[in-house]
Amino acid sequence: MELYLDSADINEIEEAFKLGFLTGLTTTPTFMHRGGVTDVDGLIVKLSKMVPILQIEALGDTAEEVLNEARRQLDLGLDPKKTVFKIPVSLEGVRACYMLRKEGLLVNVHLIYTLQQAYMAMQAGATYVCPLVGRLQDQGHDALSLVEQCVFAVDHYGYDTKVMFSSVRNAEHVRNALNIGVHTITVPWKIMKQLTENNFTTLGTEQFIEHTRLMTVKVKDAISNINPTVLADTPLMDAIVKMTEYGFGAVTVVNKDGSLVGVFTDGDLRRKIQAEGRDVLKKKMSDFTYGTPIAVDANALLNDASALFKKTSVDTILVTDNGVPVGMLDIQDLKADTSR
Repeated sequence: MELYLDSADINEIEEAFKLGFLTGLTTTPTFMHRGGVTDVDGLIVKLSKMVPILQIEALGDTAEEVLNEARRQLDLGLDPKKTVFKIPVSLEGVRACYMLRKEGLLVNVHLIYTLQQAYMAMQAGATYVCPLVGRLQDQGHDALSLVEQCVFAVDHYGYDTKVMFSSVRNAEHVRNALNIGVHTITVPWKIMKQLTENNFTTLGTEQFIEHTRLMTVKVKDAISNINPTVLADTPLMDAIVKMTEYGFGAVTVVNKDGSLVGVFTDGDLRRKIQAEGRDVLKKKMSDFTYGTPIAVDANALLNDASALFKKTSVDTILVTDNGVPVGMLDIQDLKADTSR
């Protein structure tokens, strides 16, 4: 099934065609008007150089006027093999379609609302017929049934015409088009961007990234540059301030020579206050007794750190390099790099 972008927004068009696999672009005077376009010909020429196939309007009250307008647009420098002229369906429109096709030009007979209209366009040799699904549904019609009938007519009678599913309002319309078996669909960029989205896909991708990170990234490459460290003779109040400033639930206590004394956590603080009251806030870090800290080597993989987090149920682990504290690893660091 061919996939067209339906737009006149240059930024959208540039972004969408980076995908590399879109068939072409459909646009309308209405899109251009909404976008404040004043130089229609200039925009058409610009778009023709940006996309593989460009579908543009050729308007006129008579078939001859439509034909002349198509020729005038070709004289702007458009490639007849890469330009499709869109003509609203009418008796003069299908006559113009026949005349353009006789000259080897490509035609999309659009604004199709009935099977009879589509039939006349097919009989005239239209390259595309274009039912407007969203607009039909807005009026309470069974638009999907009409599209199915158009596809059946093409297949049953062997017309060399492609049915284009247009006026796409949501991602469900794209699924409808695929189920019906249309040959072409034209989709607004805001809808096209949704076609690869799914919450389960997002969750699965995040899980793969996280697990790959655990198996390939070393602890030293995951920790932040901030290393909340205080000397043993630092007052507890100053240590609390440092923990708060850095957003860590722990602070590393070291001697003047950099050797490790221990790790003091916010949990330790709560327990000390419960046991000793507010007077504990007057103490220095050297006044406390420290056990062996939960630590991981800087050269270990995040997988090892993850196992340690699960085993100990802590949120922060001391990181050491040859026994010297070099930082703190937060449990959130396992998922993504931080910039704290």
